[in-house]
Amino acid sequence: MNLSSTIKSIQDIMRKDDGVDGDAQRLGQLTWMLFLKVFDQREREWEDDVKDNGKKYMSPLPEDFRWRNWAAYVPSKDGKKHPQIRPNAIIDFVNNKLFPQLKDLNANESLQHAVIRSVFEDANNYMKSGTQLLAVIEKLEEAIHFDDFKERAQLGDVYEQLLNDLRGAGNAGEFYTPRAITQFMVDRVNPRLDKRETVLDPACGTGGFLTAVIDHFRNQLSKKSSAEDKRAIETLIGGIEKKQLPHLLCTTNLLLHGIDVPSQIKRSNTLSVGWNDWRADQRVHCIVTNPPFGGYEDDSVGAGYHHPTKETADLFMQLIVKLLEEDGRAAVVLPDGFLFGDGIKAEIKKRLMQQCKLHTIIRLPKGVFAPYTTIKTNLLFFTKGATLEDDSEHFHTDTIWFYEHAYPKGYKSYSKSKPIRLEEFKPEKEWWGDEANDFADRVENEFAWKVDFKAKRKQADTSAHPHWHRAKELNDQAAELESEVTKLRKSTAGTNDIKHREKIDIQIAEQRTKASSLRLQARDAKAAGDRIYWAIYNLDINNPNVLEEEIHDPDLLLEKYKKLLGEIEETENQLKSELAAALAHHFISENV
Repeated sequence: MNLSSTIKSIQDIMRKDDGVDGDAQRLGQLTWMLFLKVFDQREREWEDDVKDNGKKYMSPLPEDFRWRNWAAYVPSKDGKKHPQIRPNAIIDFVNNKLFPQLKDLNANESLQHAVIRSVFEDANNYMKSGTQLLAVIEKLEEAIHFDDFKERAQLGDVYEQLLNDLRGAGNAGEFYTPRAITQFMVDRVNPRLDKRETVLDPACGTGGFLTAVIDHFRNQLSKKSSAEDKRAIETLIGGIEKKQLPHLLCTTNLLLHGIDVPSQIKRSNTLSVGWNDWRADQRVHCIVTNPPFGGYEDDSVGAGYHHPTKETADLFMQLIVKLLEEDGRAAVVLPDGFLFGDGIKAEIKKRLMQQCKLHTIIRLPKGVFAPYTTIKTNLLFFTKGATLEDDSEHFHTDTIWFYEHAYPKGYKSYSKSKPIRLEEFKPEKEWWGDEANDFADRVENEFAWKVDFKAKRKQADTSAHPHWHRAKELNDQAAELESEVTKLRKSTAGTNDIKHREKIDIQIAEQRTKASSLRLQARDAKAAGDRIYWAIYNLDINNPNVLEEEIHDPDLLLEKYKKLLGEIEETENQLKSELAAALAHHFISENV
């Protein structure tokens, strides 16, 4: 039986157990068992390595709780393999001995102790049937061996396929990014082993990006590479994951990929760290990530950020820029909503383009992350610019290149059986060019186009400035009138002349009315300028080289119609606002 079939049969066994409810629990149950099995087989490798050096390996696990000493099937006198613990005793052993022991390991004793304790801190044994639990163990014993690297690689494939299969299983789905995406992003960011470039995924999930980075580093090794080069890989990667299950999955995933002590995978909410609590020595050379989007954080999270918000992806985008070293490179998966979003999203994009060179946006088609989400997503690539000492409003982003990733021939969408493949990114790789010469070799084609952001920004600033200047003038006039109101009010202090007070009150009311009208005009003038200026941060720019596809789907037509109605209403409101401002100015001029 191959590994894929084994995993499926294990899932079938778990479905018979009354304690395991749903795919997410089956995944959690399988993963802690897989972790111990994988860890035990890695220990056999470490034992051999230490023995070759004339030393004895010391396991971080107490002897009774190592997989080989309680779970592994052992041969008996009849020559057949049998479990070491009877079915009627194994659930009690796991719940009341194994789990309490692993949860209580001394994390200060070694990094291995800390990793195992963090893995089991919130893990659970959901199974209630000793017979079914032993059946699962037997399947794992039969199928999983690390006798050669091919089998280990195959297990990694099956493991990722398991995650892929469970993308629709509630919260489990948010942890998976297609391998083609992770590999392409890492390849383009190109972290260098010889330069000892550090790589971080601040929302690492099950470790898809980190394993892609490990493979990328190992592909840079050669016969001339030193043992230090090989050891360095483990120290150059880092990840942070908020939730227990993906953290456990990530740790196991790194063990599968040859990382001996995955202590650099921290279980924590990245966003809960205060903005000013991130130290300069925590900055990294590269960041590759797919931050959770559509989620919201508690009120206490993000309070110290430049642009406070509850939306997770918006907070991550601010933090990513902060954590990059100067000249550091990043690749981030983000939905269309970030590209066209205004308000705080526009301010975040402005800050991004001020501090970084946003050089490339790959526009992915729908279905890349289906069935978890059908939202269209994008890959943003940017490089952190040098920090300027003066306070001038400088932008490192001048030109933004867009590339529309098309479906393969014959595809109308992606699916679980037809996922996006790495080979599809060959055209992007051939077109990419070199950032060292500012991508001078890039050319526009039917899929690629560029936007002169610098020119758009200057034009928008020039067009918006008269409105902003007008707003300042109107606010200054309103301030003068409000100052006059204050003087008039003071002039009535201590007087008992009722007629004089009534006269002053009339003047105050007139001045207040004029000031209020001026403030409204100033608000409208500023809004008119803002509409012109902030429109440049709408990066939801469609391919200008392709005719808009004729739509026949009723749902899509209705969506397009609603969007058109919204645009009409927005234009009407804008005209009303500007007309009201013009008329108000006319009436005030007459009254004055």
